[in-house]
Amino acid sequence: MDASKRTLHTNAYFTGIGRNKRIVFYDTLLQKLDDDEILSVLAHEAGHWKKGHFIKRLAGMTALSLGIFALVFAVVKWGIVRVLFPVSGAGILTDLIVIGFCGSLLGFLFAPLSNRLSRRDERQADSYAHTLIGSGDKLISSLVKLSADNLSALHPHPLYAKFYYSHPPVLERIAYLRSLSGRK
Repeated sequence: MDASKRTLHTNAYFTGIGRNKRIVFYDTLLQKLDDDEILSVLAHEAGHWKKGHFIKRLAGMTALSLGIFALVFAVVKWGIVRVLFPVSGAGILTDLIVIGFCGSLLGFLFAPLSNRLSRRDERQADSYAHTLIGSGDKLISSLVKLSADNLSALHPHPLYAKFYYSHPPVLERIAYLRSLSGRK
C-alpha cells in the first residue's frame, strides 16, 4: 500500500475472504525492515490467515450484529425506551437515538473482551511465525523497529493495555517470542 503519501506510520495486515484474501504491507514498512524481517512479518500475517482469525472475527461480528438488531427491534416494539425516557412527541427516531447512546455505553464496556480476543489472535500469529521461520529473532527485531517508528508505549499501564490495546504491548510480545525459543 502506498501509505507514505499520507503517513509515516508502518503497518501490515491480513484481510479478505474467499478468493480475495490479501496481506497488505505499507510501503513505509518495506522501507524500514530488512528482507528477513519482512519475511517474519509476512509469516505473522500468514498466521492470521492460517488460524482463520479474519473469518472468525467476521462471523462473530455478524452474529453479534444480528443479535443487536433483534434486541433493538424488541426494545422498540415493547416501548421500553418511552417508559424509561419519556420525551413528549417522541417517535421511533428518538427511540433509536436513545438506544444508540445506551448501546455505545455498553459497547465501551465490552471493548476489553474484544481486545482480549484480538490480543489472543496476535499471540497465535506470533507463535505461527515463530514455528514457520524457526525463530522469533527477526520478528522481535521487526517489532522493535516498528514500535520505535510508531512511537509505541513500551510500558503502558496494565489496566490501560487490557482495556484499550488490540495487540499485546511490544515488550510482552518479545518476552512471549523468546519463551517460545526457551529464552528469557
